[in-house]
Amino acid sequence: MKLTTVTNVSVDGVMQGLGGADEDRRGGFERGGWALPLFGGEAETYLGEVYRRAGAFLFGRRTYEIFAGSWGTMPDPDDNPIAGPLNRRPKYVVSQTLTEPRWAGTRVLSGDVASAVRELRAGGDGELQVHGSGRLVRTLLADGLVDEITLFTYPVVVGQGTRLFPGSGPDAALDLADFRAFPGGVTVHVYRPAGRPRYAGADAGPDPTPRRP
Repeated sequence: MKLTTVTNVSVDGVMQGLGGADEDRRGGFERGGWALPLFGGEAETYLGEVYRRAGAFLFGRRTYEIFAGSWGTMPDPDDNPIAGPLNRRPKYVVSQTLTEPRWAGTRVLSGDVASAVRELRAGGDGELQVHGSGRLVRTLLADGLVDEITLFTYPVVVGQGTRLFPGSGPDAALDLADFRAFPGGVTVHVYRPAGRPRYAGADAGPDPTPRRP
């Protein structure tokens, strides 16, 4: 399976509490629900197509609990393009403490997570999709296990909250594989990891900046 990450972020990179005011109030976060007023129509249709490509889902513990409490409790999930795949297909959650997952079809991954994820990627069809789960996404990227990154960016500056990439961490070059823009300003960038970035420096060739005589 191809491992893909699907993340919703604001222009300033916030991914916390996008769905509702009380979804995630960690750290005193008070600006939840910033994504839904901007989402719908063509962007919603595109996201449904993304979910239908999934062969299985992989979550960090916090995102898993949020999804299980919402998509996992819908009375008629098959009528929803997101809840349907989520409830029908295998789910994996990375946790060292969860022993009895409440969402049917869930398997807990503990111990050597990187090895377990490599085994999942080696078998099955479709995509192994990681939604949200920022800490897990960063770990998978650092381990070289991510094949593709789908980034939904919303035209809003939230100004507080947990960001997908914090102020410091490993660097990575990305190749743009696809781009979409939807009415209302939501954009989608699909990237593929491409090693480390190249930095301008003494060995980067002549400086192209014009100089005054």
